[in-house]
Amino acid sequence: MSTKVRSLVTGAGGFIGRHLVSFLRAQGHWVRGVDLKHPEFCGSDANEYELLDLRRSEDCLRATAEIDEMYALAADVGGTGCGTPDHAQIFHNNRLINLHCIEAARKNRVTRYLYASSTCVYPELCEYITNNVPLDEEDAYQGTPQDAY
Repeated sequence: MSTKVRSLVTGAGGFIGRHLVSFLRAQGHWVRGVDLKHPEFCGSDANEYELLDLRRSEDCLRATAEIDEMYALAADVGGTGCGTPDHAQIFHNNRLINLHCIEAARKNRVTRYLYASSTCVYPELCEYITNNVPLDEEDAYQGTPQDAY
Protein backbone atom coordinates (compact mmCIF):
# COMPACT_ATOMS: atom_id res chain seq x y z
CA MET A 1 0.00 0.00 0.00
CA SER A 2 1.24 3.48 -0.84
CA THR A 3 2.61 5.83 1.82
CA LYS A 4 0.66 8.72 0.28
CA VAL A 5 -2.07 10.24 2.42
CA ARG A 6 -5.39 8.88 1.19
CA SER A 7 -7.93 11.69 1.24
CA LEU A 8 -11.67 11.75 0.64
CA VAL A 9 -13.47 14.86 -0.56
CA THR A 10 -17.26 14.65 -0.36
CA GLY A 11 -19.09 17.21 -2.46
CA ALA A 12 -16.28 16.85 -5.00
CA GLY A 13 -18.60 17.82 -7.86
CA GLY A 14 -19.12 21.29 -6.43
CA PHE A 15 -17.02 24.40 -6.98
CA ILE A 16 -15.05 24.25 -3.72
CA GLY A 17 -14.85 20.45 -3.69
CA ARG A 18 -13.43 20.29 -7.21
CA HIS A 19 -10.75 22.83 -6.32
CA LEU A 20 -9.94 21.06 -3.04
CA VAL A 21 -9.41 17.79 -4.95
CA SER A 22 -6.94 19.57 -7.26
CA PHE A 23 -5.15 21.20 -4.31
CA LEU A 24 -4.77 17.92 -2.42
CA ARG A 25 -3.45 16.16 -5.53
CA ALA A 26 -0.89 18.94 -5.99
CA GLN A 27 0.17 18.33 -2.37
CA GLY A 28 0.86 14.68 -3.23
CA HIS A 29 -2.29 13.08 -1.77
CA TRP A 30 -4.15 10.18 -3.30
CA VAL A 31 -7.72 11.54 -3.56
CA ARG A 32 -11.14 9.93 -3.82
CA GLY A 33 -13.85 12.38 -4.87
CA VAL A 34 -17.48 11.57 -4.10
CA ASP A 35 -20.68 13.35 -5.08
CA LEU A 36 -24.13 12.73 -6.56
CA LYS A 37 -22.90 14.36 -9.75
CA HIS A 38 -19.77 14.95 -11.78
CA PRO A 39 -18.24 18.46 -11.75
CA GLU A 40 -20.26 20.65 -14.10
CA PHE A 41 -17.63 22.63 -15.98
CA CYS A 42 -14.60 20.34 -16.19
CA GLY A 43 -13.35 16.94 -15.15
CA SER A 44 -12.03 15.98 -11.75
CA ASP A 45 -8.37 15.55 -10.79
CA ALA A 46 -9.35 12.81 -8.31
CA ASN A 47 -7.50 9.51 -8.51
CA GLU A 48 -10.89 7.88 -8.08
CA TYR A 49 -14.30 9.53 -8.48
CA GLU A 50 -17.50 7.84 -7.35
CA LEU A 51 -21.13 8.82 -7.76
CA LEU A 52 -22.59 7.93 -4.35
CA ASP A 53 -25.61 9.03 -2.33
CA LEU A 54 -24.23 9.96 1.09
CA ARG A 55 -27.73 9.96 2.57
CA ARG A 56 -27.28 6.17 2.52
CA SER A 57 -25.06 4.67 5.23
CA GLU A 58 -23.73 1.92 2.94
CA ASP A 59 -22.54 4.55 0.43
CA CYS A 60 -20.77 6.41 3.25
CA LEU A 61 -19.02 3.20 4.32
CA ARG A 62 -17.91 2.63 0.73
CA ALA A 63 -16.68 6.23 0.39
CA THR A 64 -14.62 6.14 3.60
CA ALA A 65 -13.03 2.71 3.04
CA GLU A 66 -9.21 2.84 3.22
CA ILE A 67 -9.18 6.61 3.78
CA ASP A 68 -6.83 8.52 6.13
CA GLU A 69 -8.49 11.93 6.13
CA MET A 70 -11.86 13.24 5.07
CA TYR A 71 -13.01 16.66 3.91
CA ALA A 72 -16.80 16.76 4.36
CA LEU A 73 -18.24 19.31 1.93
CA ALA A 74 -21.27 17.34 0.73
CA ALA A 75 -24.67 18.90 1.36
CA ASP A 76 -28.12 19.32 -0.05
CA VAL A 77 -28.12 23.04 -0.69
CA GLY A 78 -31.06 25.37 -0.90
CA GLY A 79 -29.27 28.68 -1.20
CA THR A 80 -29.29 31.39 -3.83
CA GLY A 81 -31.17 30.53 -6.97
CA CYS A 82 -33.24 27.71 -5.51
CA GLY A 83 -36.49 29.65 -5.36
CA THR A 84 -38.54 28.40 -2.42
CA PRO A 85 -36.69 25.35 -1.14
CA ASP A 86 -38.28 22.78 1.13
CA HIS A 87 -36.22 23.51 4.25
CA ALA A 88 -37.44 20.43 6.11
CA GLN A 89 -36.28 18.12 3.29
CA ILE A 90 -32.92 19.89 3.01
CA PHE A 91 -32.32 19.61 6.77
CA HIS A 92 -33.37 15.96 6.71
CA ASN A 93 -30.96 15.17 3.87
CA ASN A 94 -28.07 17.09 5.45
CA ARG A 95 -28.62 15.40 8.79
CA LEU A 96 -28.44 11.99 7.10
CA ILE A 97 -25.31 12.95 5.14
CA ASN A 98 -23.53 14.27 8.23
CA LEU A 99 -24.49 11.48 10.64
CA HIS A 100 -23.79 8.66 8.19
CA CYS A 101 -20.45 10.18 7.11
CA ILE A 102 -19.26 10.67 10.69
CA GLU A 103 -20.26 7.15 11.67
CA ALA A 104 -18.69 5.62 8.55
CA ALA A 105 -15.47 7.55 9.20
CA ARG A 106 -15.43 6.20 12.76
CA LYS A 107 -16.06 2.62 11.62
CA ASN A 108 -13.40 2.84 8.91
CA ARG A 109 -10.91 4.48 11.28
CA VAL A 110 -10.49 7.74 9.35
CA THR A 111 -7.91 9.63 11.43
CA ARG A 112 -8.75 13.22 10.43
CA TYR A 113 -12.14 14.74 9.60
CA LEU A 114 -12.83 18.29 8.47
CA TYR A 115 -16.44 19.44 8.35
CA ALA A 116 -17.12 22.52 6.23
CA SER A 117 -20.27 24.41 7.14
CA SER A 118 -22.02 26.99 4.99
CA THR A 119 -21.69 30.71 4.50
CA CYS A 120 -25.46 30.76 5.02
CA VAL A 121 -24.88 30.72 8.80
CA TYR A 122 -23.61 34.30 8.56
CA PRO A 123 -26.03 37.24 8.65
CA GLU A 124 -27.49 38.13 5.27
CA LEU A 125 -26.25 41.69 5.70
CA CYS A 126 -22.71 40.33 5.17
CA GLU A 127 -23.61 39.90 1.49
CA TYR A 128 -23.64 43.67 1.10
CA ILE A 129 -20.27 44.44 2.68
CA THR A 130 -18.08 45.66 -0.15
CA ASN A 131 -14.75 46.22 1.59
CA ASN A 132 -13.95 42.46 1.47
CA VAL A 133 -13.38 42.00 5.21
CA PRO A 134 -12.75 38.36 6.22
CA LEU A 135 -15.52 36.85 8.34
CA ASP A 136 -14.78 35.55 11.82
CA GLU A 137 -16.59 32.71 13.57
CA GLU A 138 -18.03 35.27 16.00
CA ASP A 139 -19.84 36.92 13.07
CA ALA A 140 -22.13 33.88 12.84
CA TYR A 141 -23.47 34.52 16.35
CA GLN A 142 -24.95 37.93 15.59
CA GLY A 143 -28.26 36.42 14.57
CA THR A 144 -30.20 36.94 11.35
CA PRO A 145 -28.61 34.13 9.32
CA GLN A 146 -29.99 33.42 5.88
CA ASP A 147 -33.57 32.17 6.01
CA ALA A 148 -33.61 28.57 7.27
CA TYR A 149 -30.25 28.64 8.99
